[in-house]
Amino acid sequence: MAASLTVRVQAEVFDTAAEISLLSAGRNDIGAVVSFSGLCRDEGGTLEALELEHYPGMAEAEIRRICAEAIRRFDLQGVTAIHRYGKIAPGAPIVLVVAASSHRQAAFDGASFIMDFLKTGAPFWKKEHRVDGGKGDWVSAKDADDSARDRWRQR
Repeated sequence: MAASLTVRVQAEVFDTAAEISLLSAGRNDIGAVVSFSGLCRDEGGTLEALELEHYPGMAEAEIRRICAEAIRRFDLQGVTAIHRYGKIAPGAPIVLVVAASSHRQAAFDGASFIMDFLKTGAPFWKKEHRVDGGKGDWVSAKDADDSARDRWRQR
């Protein structure tokens, strides 16, 4: 059976359990499902919301490209990747990656690979909105994210 691939960029909250069920329904070739759900964290009680902007069309295309590469590289049976945009409150979900494979290590590696490349390659921008009404900052890229991505290039 061919690998399934679902990519969505949306403002609405997603249901992690429903997405996992949808990906694995009727698939007897799947032996492992690994999911990663990224949440908006509050930086010491100072964050009212994180506002995510994206480049429509390009964001979906880049996420799809990353996921397709993971499917090929790790022989995945399916992938779901959902990324939200708009104002997101602390504790709310931002991103979901679900990787399904015959064996657990491929699912773990596939999900990690997708997140590492999504974090550094997909065209999203994050702006902080502070509780005190102060000017929020645009969130800068982190060297640790580049390092995480680069470890896959050495394999």
